[in-house]
Amino acid sequence: MMLDPVAALSEAEYRRVWDRFYEAFTFRPSMSSFKWPAIKEPVASVTWSLTALDDDPGHERLDRLVEVVEQGLASCAGPQGTLLALDWQHTSYRFTPQDVGGPEQPAWPLSPYPDGDYYIYLSEDFRYGSFGHPWEESLCLFGEELLDAVSVEPTRSLAHLSADPARQWTSREVNSAQGLVRMRARSRAASASAAR
Repeated sequence: MMLDPVAALSEAEYRRVWDRFYEAFTFRPSMSSFKWPAIKEPVASVTWSLTALDDDPGHERLDRLVEVVEQGLASCAGPQGTLLALDWQHTSYRFTPQDVGGPEQPAWPLSPYPDGDYYIYLSEDFRYGSFGHPWEESLCLFGEELLDAVSVEPTRSLAHLSADPARQWTSREVNSAQGLVRMRARSRAASASAAR
């Protein structure tokens, strides 16, 4: 059990965790779209385009997306579990999700939304988590238990199934929010078939 709900990783642990992440996910950081996706996405994963959030002046959809992902991660970690919060080339953390984000608790370290950097949440065993890509403007959630925990809510936050029925969505926004999911699902299915 951790003494503090949020603790910065030591330099040695930071290197060890990042080295493991690079290897496990074939991480290729790049601003170039020719090198995207930046990770080898696990078979049990879904990736959403975040471009639909560009037109979210009140940040309601963004706030809902963050809330759903954080709740899903906390649910998977359980009452005593810890998660890693990785910020590429910056301080990274280990934290207890049940002890952050509530009244009189510290805030979650980082965010599922990649605000200018790669933001990654991982279970200690790397079995589930999230990967936010700032330049591709995407969010990948992976691991069966996390996908089950969040269900379809991120799609509702990003696509035409928004909680705001008065919102008029352009076909570009709907296609952008849903298209990346379909594209990644097809490419993973093709990779799985080729591996057999």
